[in-house]
Amino acid sequence: MAGIVVVFDFDKTIIDVDSDNWVVDELGFTDLFNQLLPTMPWNSLMDRMMKELHSQGNTIDDISEVLKRVPIHPRAVPAIKSAHALGCDLKIVSDANLFFIETILKHLGIMECFSEINTNPSLVDEEGRLRIFPHHDFTSSSHGCSLCPPNMCKSMVIKRIQASISTEKLIYLGDGRGDFCPSLKLGNGDYVMPRKNFPLWELICRNPGVIKAEIHEWCDGEELEDVLLYLIKKISEENNNSAAAAAMLIPVDCKFETTTAQALPQALPVPH
Repeated sequence: MAGIVVVFDFDKTIIDVDSDNWVVDELGFTDLFNQLLPTMPWNSLMDRMMKELHSQGNTIDDISEVLKRVPIHPRAVPAIKSAHALGCDLKIVSDANLFFIETILKHLGIMECFSEINTNPSLVDEEGRLRIFPHHDFTSSSHGCSLCPPNMCKSMVIKRIQASISTEKLIYLGDGRGDFCPSLKLGNGDYVMPRKNFPLWELICRNPGVIKAEIHEWCDGEELEDVLLYLIKKISEENNNSAAAAAMLIPVDCKFETTTAQALPQALPVPH
C-alpha cells in the first residue's frame, strides 16, 4: 500500500541493545570505554575504540561476528518484512554507524527492505581498521540543535524526508533522547511509536502537548509488530475511504485533460 513511510531508529528499536555498547562489551573493552567517555563526544569515542580494538589484534571479521549475534526480539524481523511486503517505504535514521547497521541487516536478511539508511558513515581503511565519522561534521560547524548530540540531529533527516513526499503519512519508531527532536517535527496525521519506559517515551509523557502526531507506545518486538501493522492497516483504510469519497464527488460526465504527473523530488544524499 503506497502512501506510508515508516522510519525506524536502530539501536534498542530494531535490535534490543545499543550496538556500540554491544561490540565494546563483547570484545572486552568496557573499562577503557567508560574511562574515556567523559573526555570526548560519543561518536568520536567510538572511532577511538575501533583504533584500540585494532591495536589489540581485533579484526573487522571479529567485529562482524560479534554483530551477527546481537540480541533481537523474534518478532522484529517479521514485522519489518510484513511492512515492506505491504508496500510501505522503510527508512532508518540512527546514531549508530553504517558498518554496524549493514552487517546486522544483511545477517538478518532484511537489508533490501530499507530504501535509506541515514547514520554515521564508516569505512574500513587500508590497515583494516574500522573508521567511524560523524553524520554532521561538528568540527567545522554546528547543526544548531540543542536537543541533539553534536554529530547528528535526526530532525534534519526527517525534514528532508517530509520535503520529498506529498500525501504520505509518517510512522516514526524510536526509544532514545535523540528520537525526541524528530518526533517534534511530525505533523497531524503522522504517528510516533515510542518504546515504553525508554527515554523517548519518558520525554513524551512529560511533554505530551508538544507532539502533534498520534502516540502509540510499545514495549517489545511483539508489541512493535502488533502496533505497527495496526497503524498500517488504519492508514490504508483511511486512504481508501478518502479516495472513495473523492470519487463520489466527481460528476460522471465530467471530462478531464490528461496531464503528466511531475515526479516527486528525489531523495538527496544525507550530508556528511
